[in-house]
Amino acid sequence: MKAEIISIGDELLLGQVIDTNSAWIGQELNKIGIHVHYKSSVSDSKDSILQALTESEVRSNIVVITGGLGPTKDDITKTTLCDFFGTSLVLNEDVLTWVQSIFKNRNLPMLESNNQQAMVPENCEVLWNRNGTAPGMWLQKKDTVFISLPGVPFEMKCIFEEEVIPKLFKTFSFPSILHRTLQTIGIGESFLAKKISTFEDNLPSHIKLAYLPSVGMVRLRLSAYGESQELLQEELNLLVNQLYDLISEHIYGEGNDTIEEVIGQLLKGKNQSVATAESCTGGYLSHMITSVPGSSDYYLGSIISYSNKIKTKELFVSDDILKEHGAVSEACVLQMATAIKEKFGSTYGIATSGVAGPGGGSVEKPVGTVWVAIAGPHGAKATAFSMGDNRGRTIHRTALVALDMLRKELLSN
Repeated sequence: MKAEIISIGDELLLGQVIDTNSAWIGQELNKIGIHVHYKSSVSDSKDSILQALTESEVRSNIVVITGGLGPTKDDITKTTLCDFFGTSLVLNEDVLTWVQSIFKNRNLPMLESNNQQAMVPENCEVLWNRNGTAPGMWLQKKDTVFISLPGVPFEMKCIFEEEVIPKLFKTFSFPSILHRTLQTIGIGESFLAKKISTFEDNLPSHIKLAYLPSVGMVRLRLSAYGESQELLQEELNLLVNQLYDLISEHIYGEGNDTIEEVIGQLLKGKNQSVATAESCTGGYLSHMITSVPGSSDYYLGSIISYSNKIKTKELFVSDDILKEHGAVSEACVLQMATAIKEKFGSTYGIATSGVAGPGGGSVEKPVGTVWVAIAGPHGAKATAFSMGDNRGRTIHRTALVALDMLRKELLSN
C-alpha cells in the first residue's frame, strides 16, 4: 500500500509557512502500515495541481492533499479537483447549514465567499470538519483514493483522525505494524550505529531500525510488520532488551519521553530538588526544566550569572578564580554549582559556563568550549565539552548535557 502527500500553497514554496502537515500525516499513515513513498509541495496554480494529481494516480494507492480549500480566490483546489475528475461543484446542504451555524454563533454576517465553502465536487464523499468551514473530501479514480483536506493544521488533524482513519480501515486491509522508540542522549548517530552494528545486522527482515537524530539526541525506532500483533510485540520486547544491554547508559526514555520529563520523575521519586546557575545557557536550562507541568515540586529556581560581576556577587566566584582560570573553567563552574545548591537549599546544583559564539573564543578556549558542573550530596564534579561553532546549538546541547549529567547522578545514587 503506497501513499503520497501533496501540499498546496505558494506560502510553502516561499518558505513563509513550514509544512508541518506532511510530517504529521506521514507519521499517522505509518502507524497503520501505509508507506508514504512520495511527498511534494506545489503552487496555487491549476496546471501545477493537475500535474501533481496526474502523476500521483500512476504511482500511489492513496493520495492525501492539503491546502487550497479556503474561501478566497487563491483557493482553487476544489475547482481543480472537478477538472481532474470531470465533474462540477454542487451545493451540500448539510455543510451549508453547518457553516451558517458557525457564523450565527459568532454573530458574524455570512458573505458569498463563505457560502462557497458548502460547494463540493459532485462525486465526492464529504469528510466532516467540526473545527472549521472547509469540509474534507474523499474521491476515487480507478484504483487510487484521493483525500483532500484543509491546510489549517488543527482542522486537518481533526478530520484525519475522526473521518479519514476509520474510512481507510473500512476500505483497505492493512498488515499489523508495531513501533518501539528508544530515546538516546550523549552519543552521536554514527557512534551509536557502530555500537549496535551487530544487533542491526542480525535483525529479521520484517523488523526495521531507523535512526532519527536531532540536536544532542538520537531516537531509535524499531518497526515490526506481520500478521500477529502478539508475536510482533514479543519480538520487539526481546530486541529492546538487547538494546538496553548494549547502550543502557545512553537510553533515557521511550516513546515520546523528554529528558526534562524523565529528570522530573526521578527527582519527584526521590523527593529531591535542583537549582541552576547559568551563564552561557542564559536561562535555557531553566526553561527546559520548567516546561514540565508540576516542576515546582522539584525545581527551586536559578541565577542567570551572565556577567562575571554576578558570578562574584551572587555565587561567590572569587576574583582569583576568574583571573587565573577565567569564567569558562572547571574551577568557576564548580563554585557556581556548589553556591547555587547551598544558597537555594536544593539537593543538586547545576552550573553552565561557556563560549557560545560566534565571537569571544581563543586558542585555549575556542568557540563552543563549555563547562558543566553538578553539585550534590556526594560532592561536585565538572566536565568540559566542545559544542561546535553554532550559537543556538551550543546553548541547546549544553542544556541537554547538563540534564543528562543530572540524570546519571540521580540513577547512581
